[in-house]
Amino acid sequence: MITGISSMATRQLLAELAGAYWQRSDVEVAFESVGGVDAAKRVRAGEPFDVVVLAADAIDHLVAAGQVVAGSRTDLVRSGVAIAVRAGAPRPDIGSEEALRRAVLAARTLGCSTGPSGAALAKLFERWGIAGTVRDRVVLAPPGVPVGQLVASGEVELGFQQLSELMHLNGIDVLGPMPPGLEIVTTFSAGLCTASTQPEAARALLAYLRSPATVEAKRRHGMEPA
Repeated sequence: MITGISSMATRQLLAELAGAYWQRSDVEVAFESVGGVDAAKRVRAGEPFDVVVLAADAIDHLVAAGQVVAGSRTDLVRSGVAIAVRAGAPRPDIGSEEALRRAVLAARTLGCSTGPSGAALAKLFERWGIAGTVRDRVVLAPPGVPVGQLVASGEVELGFQQLSELMHLNGIDVLGPMPPGLEIVTTFSAGLCTASTQPEAARALLAYLRSPATVEAKRRHGMEPA
C-alpha cells in the first residue's frame, strides 16, 4: 500500500484518484487529509508517508527541510477561491472588486482558512484599507474544518475557500469565484517523501496523478490541471 497525506483542499479528488489508480494498477493507495499546517508538521516529524500533497510553496519548504526528495515536486492542480453564503440567505453582489468590497464590509462575520487562501485574503483586506475594520469579524476555520461548515451552521455569514472544498457541502450556496482581477489561485503539488520505503511505486503514483487520465476528475472537483 502507498500512503499519503494531504491538506483538505484535495481530499475528495485524491480519494477518487486513489480508487481509480487501484483499479488500473492493483496498487492500493490511502490518503489521509488534515489541515495543511498539521500535514506539513507530520511530514517534518518523519512520519512514514510515501507521498505528500500540499500547496506548492509548502512542498518547496519540505524539500528544503530534507523531508521531500529534491526534484520530485509534481504540480497537480490549480485551485481557485470561491465565496459562499448559508443556503437560502441573501446573495450579495460579488461580480466586481467594488461590489465584493461592499459585501465584505456589510457582512457581520467573514470566514476563511488558515492556509494560503486565508493569507491572500488578509493581504486583500489590507490593500483595501479595511483590515482593522473587519479584523474582529474574521473567523478562521480550525485546521481540518471546512469554512463552508461554518457558513452552513450560521457562524459565518460570508465564507471564502477553495471551490473544491465548498462545492461538496450541503447547507450553503456558492455565489461564485472571486471577481476578475482578484482571483486567489493556489497550486497544489505532490512530492515524494524521503521517509518512503517504496520510492519507485510512489513515483509511479505521482506520474499518474499528473497524467491526462486525471484531467476530467480534476475539473469535476472544481480545479484545473496544473
